[in-house]
This record gives sequence, structure tokens and C-alpha cells, in this order.
Amino acid sequence: MREVKVEFLFDFGSPNAYLCHQVLPAMEARTGVEVEYVPILLGGLFKLTNNRSPAEAFAGIANKRAYEALETQRFVARHGLTRYRPNAFFPVNTLAIMRGAVAAQKLGCFAPYLDAVFSCMWEQSLNMADADVMHTALASAGLPAAEIAAAIQEPDVKQALLANTQQAFERGAFGSPTFFVGDQIFFGKDRLREVEEEIIRQRDHRD
Repeated sequence: MREVKVEFLFDFGSPNAYLCHQVLPAMEARTGVEVEYVPILLGGLFKLTNNRSPAEAFAGIANKRAYEALETQRFVARHGLTRYRPNAFFPVNTLAIMRGAVAAQKLGCFAPYLDAVFSCMWEQSLNMADADVMHTALASAGLPAAEIAAAIQEPDVKQALLANTQQAFERGAFGSPTFFVGDQIFFGKDRLREVEEEIIRQRDHRD
């Protein structure tokens, strides 16, 4: 089997990124391929691509948002994601928590940070743009909240998030969740089947 590089470009502000996060472990188990999480800043990517959030872009389109909500309900039901609920503070400014993701990578607590912040955003409906809420939530999850708060102010952490976002744009991304399987790009939770098929195709390819 060939080694396959799979990247998940995410921002905690995307409910669809949360939904993908919940089902990716099963896909990893089925394929035997680990997914690399890449923190990006969705607001920055929107500026680079002149994109807007679905809530804004579809606000004037009759029936569109209702259908998107229906698709979310179907996904939640299909995968048994009973803890999911919309965030009461949506849209949330995610700059601090996305810098926090880069800081958590640096501090060696990335995986528990992912679980904790996705839960805070899309299960507990917390306002993670509030520094005090963020600190309390991270500490309650057993994470080094003070160290993360200090690290998100460091220039290299800020620059890394900017660089991730710029590279996402240059590779063709325009939103989150975006996946790359090798150099093949896929957007949205509704492309997860195609992501898995491409992983298997590349994994099992014989030269």
C-alpha cells in the first residue's frame, strides 16, 4: 500500500467542520490512513477569496437555508451525533481559538484541544470569542489554559496561522471544511464519501 497524505483544513467556526471531526475517526479506521488537521482562519480565507459565510450568502435565497438545515439534520441522524446543537453566539470570532489550535500543536496537546473546542462550540454552545469563557473551558477540559493564552500572543503562532490560511488559498480552498487527498481537493461534509474513495484509490494504487 502507498502512503497517502490526507489533510483536513478546518476552522472551529464551521458547524460542518465539527460534523466532519465527529465522523473522521471511523473513516481513518476503515482506510488505515490518518488525517492531518490543518488550522486555518476562515475569516481570512473569505477575504482572500471574496467569499461569504453561507448564513450571509444565502440569506436572500428562498428555501436555501431551510434545505441546508435539513441536510444537517439528516447528517446528524445518520451518524448518531446526538450531542450536536447550534451555537447561540454564531457567528463566533474564531481568531483566538484558531491561534490556540496552532499553540496547542506547539505545546503537544493538539488532539485534546480539538475535542474540547469543538465540543465547546457545537455541543455546549459557548461563546469562545470571550477570553474568560475560553480560559475556563480549556482549564475545565484539563488543558494548559494559561500556557495556551500566552502562546497565542507569540509572533510565530500568529504567523503560522496566517501562513496556513494563505497556503489554503493558493491551493484552491475557499471555505471549511476542505480536504486534500494528495493534491486532490474536496469541499464540504457532503464530499466525505468521495474523500474516502480517493484515499482508497491512492492507497491501493500500484505503479
